[in-house]
Amino acid sequence: MKDHEIINIGKYIFGLCFALGNICLFGYLLTKNDGFAVTGYLLLIFGSIINLLIIIGLLIYSLVHPSKFEICLKAIGILMINIPIAFIYALIGLNLN
Repeated sequence: MKDHEIINIGKYIFGLCFALGNICLFGYLLTKNDGFAVTGYLLLIFGSIINLLIIIGLLIYSLVHPSKFEICLKAIGILMINIPIAFIYALIGLNLN
């Protein structure tokens, strides 16, 4: 796999989870529809699992291909930006009720 493909994995998964989290949070804030809150909670659970599996996959890939270790860590770093964002969104969601 090329370096830009590895970075793109991190960017795409980050962007997808970030966009879905924004839709859930702002959808609930604007409409007060509980479906957005439930979906956001499920996104928090399943998004965490998916991100963790991708991080594990990138770590395994970097162990098999040591020359890609640094670029895999950059992609993992991009994915880990979601952690504080998800934490803040969860706090906002819990404080709304």
